[in-house]
Amino acid sequence: MIRKRIQLGMLHIAVAMTLVPINSTLNRVMIKELAISATLVALLASLPYLFSPIQVAIGSFSDRHPIAGLRRSPYILLGLVMCVLGVTLSPQAAFLMATNLPVGIALGVLAFGAWGMGFNFATVSYLSLASELSGESGRGRTIAVMWFMMITSIILTAIGLSQMIDPYTPQALMRAFWAVGLAALIVGLLGLVGLEARSKQTSPGEGNYSWSTLARFILDNRQARIFFVYLVLLLAALLGQDILLEPFGGEAFGLTVQQTTRITSIWGVCVLAALLVAGALESRVPKRSVAAFGGWGALVGFVLIALSGVLTSSSVFYSGVVLLGVGTGLSTVSNLSLMLDMTTADKVGLFIGAWGMANALSRLLGSVLGGAVRDLVAHLTQQPVISYVVVFGVMALIMLVSLILLRRINVKAFQQQAEASPALVERAAMAGDPG
Repeated sequence: MIRKRIQLGMLHIAVAMTLVPINSTLNRVMIKELAISATLVALLASLPYLFSPIQVAIGSFSDRHPIAGLRRSPYILLGLVMCVLGVTLSPQAAFLMATNLPVGIALGVLAFGAWGMGFNFATVSYLSLASELSGESGRGRTIAVMWFMMITSIILTAIGLSQMIDPYTPQALMRAFWAVGLAALIVGLLGLVGLEARSKQTSPGEGNYSWSTLARFILDNRQARIFFVYLVLLLAALLGQDILLEPFGGEAFGLTVQQTTRITSIWGVCVLAALLVAGALESRVPKRSVAAFGGWGALVGFVLIALSGVLTSSSVFYSGVVLLGVGTGLSTVSNLSLMLDMTTADKVGLFIGAWGMANALSRLLGSVLGGAVRDLVAHLTQQPVISYVVVFGVMALIMLVSLILLRRINVKAFQQQAEASPALVERAAMAGDPG
């Protein structure tokens, strides 16, 4: 199982490597260097997540339709190829937007859309595979290994990017993105080799359901509804700051592209340390308690980052980044372990797809909200730094609401309701049948 966990981690690494250039370095260049509207950048960065409902369908479809005896691997491969295509095209789209906005936006839609579709295909598939290969008792360890490897790769990718674009030029940026894309493809292919055993059997939950039917299946479970909303709010705050943290560093403290790219490395090291702590706490502290610790840590981190803009203090800023990283790490292991617990044996892909959709919708909500609030406040006050302060304050409030919802989540209640209603899908299908 150790080898399989490492290979699952390699798949997670491959997708994460393509995310780092798009969601950190490129956003900084577009907003700061190219002076492109933060709202437009946020819309493009969030555009892929409009496709997030497809995760439910992908998860359910792959449950029932293996390809050459493989239920997950073909979808992971397809997703990875689309992610690589998106990351290699994205810098060209950014530079085109600065000179020819309509053509640049069209290419941007293609690039970010390809990456987003790939993200949806790959993540729901490898998380479903991780759940199936690990079993309930080994899920926490599998998550810890996957995320440890992923955060390590984020740190190394960020460091590598900062080196490859020093000194910064458009040509250096494009070469760096191509290098990251190629490396991600190689890592992903190595992760897939021999990972999934061939099977001619489909899932016990075989059936051909529409997306609306699958959505009713999720919504019919009260605990599933609460967990879905909780994930959207939590991740909207944790992930929505991605496109603004580096531009804020450049605006408030005059950091260069290379220096702001290293912010991701600092954040990543803190996430990595927290992952190790969360893994050690797994058998000693309830998952919901670890999730609460992480949420409160991230909330305080957002408050400090906002205060750093008011005080013009880089030390307060980096303290906030450290706490945000620690909170993110604790939240990652505990909430992903909760997510895998909130599934049923015959509908793994379906539920993982639903939680993946929550992840994607949260990025959409967080990025668009952050970009729009930043632009609106900057327009009203004519003070860009204050606009970022307001955004990080809003993120802290969203974190607070998610922590209130966390207190209402009960895995046992979810499982009892799911077991007591084995024919939920069938009833939903009948309700949706006009005949």
